[in-house]
Amino acid sequence: MLVNPSSNCSVFKEFIVTTVVVSFLCFLAVFVVIGVSSSFSRKSTTDDYLLAGRNVPPWLAALSAVATNNSGFMFIGQIAYSYRVGIESIWMMVGWVVGDFAAWILVHPRVRRESERMNIATVPALLGTSNDGEKRVVIVLGGLMSFVLLGVYAAAQLKAGSTALQSLFGWEPAVGAIIGAVIVVVYCFSGGIRASIWTDAAQSFVMVFAMATLLIAASREVGGPTDVWNNLKAQDADLVRWFPIDLKFGFSMYLLGMVFGGFGVIGQPHILVRFMAIRSVNEIQRARLIYFLWFIPFFLASIAVGLYARAYMPDLLDIPLTAGLTEAQATELAMPEMALRLLPDVLIGLTLAGLFAATMSTADSQILVCSGAITQDINPKWKDSYVASKIATLAVAGLALSIALFAGQGVFALVLIAWSSLGAGLGPALLLRLLGVRLSSLTIVLMMAAGVGTVVAWNMIGYDADVFKLLPGMAASFLMWPVGTLIQSLGSAAK
Repeated sequence: MLVNPSSNCSVFKEFIVTTVVVSFLCFLAVFVVIGVSSSFSRKSTTDDYLLAGRNVPPWLAALSAVATNNSGFMFIGQIAYSYRVGIESIWMMVGWVVGDFAAWILVHPRVRRESERMNIATVPALLGTSNDGEKRVVIVLGGLMSFVLLGVYAAAQLKAGSTALQSLFGWEPAVGAIIGAVIVVVYCFSGGIRASIWTDAAQSFVMVFAMATLLIAASREVGGPTDVWNNLKAQDADLVRWFPIDLKFGFSMYLLGMVFGGFGVIGQPHILVRFMAIRSVNEIQRARLIYFLWFIPFFLASIAVGLYARAYMPDLLDIPLTAGLTEAQATELAMPEMALRLLPDVLIGLTLAGLFAATMSTADSQILVCSGAITQDINPKWKDSYVASKIATLAVAGLALSIALFAGQGVFALVLIAWSSLGAGLGPALLLRLLGVRLSSLTIVLMMAAGVGTVVAWNMIGYDADVFKLLPGMAASFLMWPVGTLIQSLGSAAK
């Protein structure tokens, strides 16, 4: 366990840890109460369980989308990434915001309109259903893809929470993952997607407060931006380099890859479901404004926390040598470790509770979407079964917990692989479907396979640092559109 080096008395250490644990549990209990209280508004129907009756106010949908999109990824992964690479991490934010904004313009309003018109509750069903009827092979394959990849994604969130608990309390990683999984099931069983959205909104405020508190505390120790710059430059001049070097395909392709990273939201069922659930398509614009007013400052704050953490705690890089961790895993301890060193006990508990609850807010959304994939897409015989939806939720939570306990990669890597595979596998075909392009089942299947396969291949050959894997993944998927259309035409002509 990493402890404040100024604490020499073992009794005093134990008192501090006990105080922080109590504070953490109290704040975490508040989030649980918020989620459970949603049960007073629930209806025992699958539509309410998966979409909250399509009656979510725009501000709630926006804050929920921010928390779901940016929890473990931002609190753990992005801070760690900024800690490792320095100033150049800003380009991830620039590209991600531009791509995300394009998705809000092109996709989200159409998702809300079409899902209601077709009476659809899941993204695979939206992809595989049109005026021509259902394409069962597309819906089932999309459901399986959502189930597997979102299961991995949810596991990454559980890992993020357990990483923080391990850093602060010295608990075994399994303890944090199990606590997270249990609370996720409580959320889901209490109010379905409504519980997730309500807790997301509360967590959005706590996440911003936690970031601001850490930055204020760190600035008192390190100084202002100029002091941080000088500190980083003294450690390693590469940390204050604005542009990545030695890029195989140039900076323009690097930045474009980040834009596609943000645009990959069009293939994320756990985020798109929030726009299916929003009260009206006419309120998407208001939700968009709230979303970016929250998202951009939060992204900037996560980068700033990573840079301040590097300036204040360069010793984190020594952890891999003594604890058997990779450099990426060690730097993922940056936020909880900085909270431990800088904040009063009560605020440490609040920061950790916010981080832990935020990771669970993403995990519960993903687990609910996986439940929908099972009951709505893979086996539609359970489509109207409220009990089957809950059983599926329990099964998926067990799967995510198993992955979290045994997966070896860091949070950042797991999230980016799952995000990219979903974005390239589902996104391009869904975009064309929403734009009114008629696609055959063969074409959609080819697009899905090419997207996921290219993402995996690109990651394996090691070009991901030069161009983010979603760009080649989406490009390969879109390329299969004319190829599939041609194959279909030749098949029809042969008949």
